[in-house]
Amino acid sequence: MASLGWIGIVRLGLVQTALGAIVVLMTSTINRVMAVELALPAVVPGILVASHYAVQILRPAWGYGSDIGGRRTPWIIGGMAILATGGTGAALATALSASNLPLGLTLAAVSFLLVGVGAGAAGTSVLAMLASSVTPSRRAAAATTVWVMMILGFAITAPLAGHFLDPFSQTRLIEVTATVCLIAFLVASVAAFGVESSVTRFGQQNLSASKPPFREAFVQVWKEPAARQFTIFIFVSMLAYSAQELLIEPYAGLVFGMTPGTTTKLAGVQHGGVLLGMLGVAFAASAVGGPILGSLRLWTIGGCLASALSLIAIAVSGLGGAAAALRASVFALGVSNGIFAVAAIGSMMSLASVGAGSREGTRMGLWGAAQAVAFGLGGFAGTLVVVVARRLVATPLTAYDLAFVAEAMLFVLSAVLAGQIAVKRTEPARAEPVVGETPVAARI
Repeated sequence: MASLGWIGIVRLGLVQTALGAIVVLMTSTINRVMAVELALPAVVPGILVASHYAVQILRPAWGYGSDIGGRRTPWIIGGMAILATGGTGAALATALSASNLPLGLTLAAVSFLLVGVGAGAAGTSVLAMLASSVTPSRRAAAATTVWVMMILGFAITAPLAGHFLDPFSQTRLIEVTATVCLIAFLVASVAAFGVESSVTRFGQQNLSASKPPFREAFVQVWKEPAARQFTIFIFVSMLAYSAQELLIEPYAGLVFGMTPGTTTKLAGVQHGGVLLGMLGVAFAASAVGGPILGSLRLWTIGGCLASALSLIAIAVSGLGGAAAALRASVFALGVSNGIFAVAAIGSMMSLASVGAGSREGTRMGLWGAAQAVAFGLGGFAGTLVVVVARRLVATPLTAYDLAFVAEAMLFVLSAVLAGQIAVKRTEPARAEPVVGETPVAARI
């Protein structure tokens, strides 16, 4: 058997595309219908979306299940089945809420929990399979590929679903959502089937060789300095990363007087920067390489520091009121976030195979749980800072700037944490190193 090639990486990326296609309907379309068409308080869909993040704290257990079972594919396909069921149920619940609110919201609560379980189980196993079967020299590029393909799932599904939802009705909502969920499940199942049997794992013994209880396996992973330090880094960095998402567009509207259409375009500028940053790191780390450009650790630290500087630039742009300065700063933030994100994901893949035992799934689950909790808290924390600041200071500019500076400090702390992650192999490296590959410890 051999390492996972580009066809296999793209096939796993298609799983991420399918996953993103369902999740984006939950966080955008279902969210909007509840808040606008059903006129429910914004906190209702907010709690539902938060619940799908909260349940993903169980990701370590799902990753552990794929570790001891010896197979990731059943977890991917099973997770996608649960995700598709939850997505369809959420649409049914939204329609039901129009006539029977208590019953509809009860079904919605169950459905969003299923969405979280399905996304967590499938996503964790995809990353674990990549971490254990992609050569270290390809991990940055592989991370970029699967994340870009997930973003494509967002970008393709949202406008297509919007087109077929007009003219809107609850029946159309159910039909469109169910169709997307079915297609996503079929695409993911076909894409994942057979990939695992064609590859071998790097640097680890057979998955089924050791099957300690979950608590014991989790404690073993948590005691590993690199795994524990990386968990803290993921939580802090993702807290900073997610906090900005709900602030930039309101800031542009309140401080710069931009229209909703203009702020939406501003979000497009940021996402374009993210894509450029991701592609840039993938090319530099994989094609150019070397002790500097090939170091994911340095890219991670640099991306965090650049994100901090970009947030400061956004705060400063409000003092002059120049829209061009804001757009440039937001684009720079996007590029910086893209650099940080793909380097952190590549590091995650490398670190997943560093440590005792076959624990890629458990480690990926631990980090996925930290990311999910941080995402759930980040948006809330960022808006809370603004609300509190608005009560203490006179202008929206000052309130938002305080929030941006606080996020910048979190990114600086993240850079410090990334630099302190100590990697020490407890098992011998694989027998056949890739030609020209730098040691894992130097690349993370």
